[in-house]
Amino acid sequence: MAAPRTLADLPTEAANPASARLDQLSTLELLALINAEDATVAAAVHAELPRIAAAIDAIAPRLLAGGRLFYIGAGTSGRLGVLDASECPPTFSVDPELVQGLIAGGDRALRLSSEHSEDSPEEGARDLAAAGFGKADTLIGIAASGRTPYVLGAIDYARKLGALTVGLSCVPDSLLAQQAALAITPATGPEVLTGSTRLKAGTATKMVLNMLSTGIMVQNGATYGNLMVNVRATNAKLVDRARRIVAQATGCDLAAAAQLLEAAGNSVKTAIAMQTLALPRAAAEARLAAAHGILRRALSDPS
Repeated sequence: MAAPRTLADLPTEAANPASARLDQLSTLELLALINAEDATVAAAVHAELPRIAAAIDAIAPRLLAGGRLFYIGAGTSGRLGVLDASECPPTFSVDPELVQGLIAGGDRALRLSSEHSEDSPEEGARDLAAAGFGKADTLIGIAASGRTPYVLGAIDYARKLGALTVGLSCVPDSLLAQQAALAITPATGPEVLTGSTRLKAGTATKMVLNMLSTGIMVQNGATYGNLMVNVRATNAKLVDRARRIVAQATGCDLAAAAQLLEAAGNSVKTAIAMQTLALPRAAAEARLAAAHGILRRALSDPS
């Protein structure tokens, strides 16, 4: 195990030679430099795909079994976790309790900086305990540096409960990577603005979180092909989307899709199952329940 690094030793804190003349560049040159550095992020994330896949494969069945997913972080990392968690209910129509984001300093820190809050491992553990985190749940600790005390304290608390822990950082062999059961570490290197990890590290974090939540939800049946079949038709836009999804999945026209949705109680999955399998609503719902809500399984299972 490598010795803990000081902040100054971290690659995310190093000065980037490419941006040494940052304040002397024209606006277009500055933007071209930022864009060129951002272009390296996808490769850093690509190198972590096996670790991201392993995390998805470990988390998805835990959620199906009744567990929840928690993100925890401070500053930009915390905000990105809260953002991804908040996007899961409208995207996948899951209960808001299923994926939760915690940030050092509480919700106020989403808008106002609360950097001092990240220095307490005890506060990280307390916040996780206050959220009712348990052994069946999964914790993804997010820290670009991999050394934020608030996040490490939460990881330690979750590990002692026997819960699954995942560390997402941008520093190889960080304390977070060492202490979590699974580590995802896109090594983004020095930032254009020295130490400003809201840039490349933040972009990499957002990309990984997108992959994690999307991959988990796909595995757990929130999609059929690339269609968001869990969508709830709660406004005009979503009613239109639901009709188009049913029409595309079944081959019927939009008018027929609207009638199917009404007959299915506005459930896209039920409407598709009713049309595809020629079943009444109750039988389609039972088929879906037996398939744990996974539409493709319900359509293909002969039982």
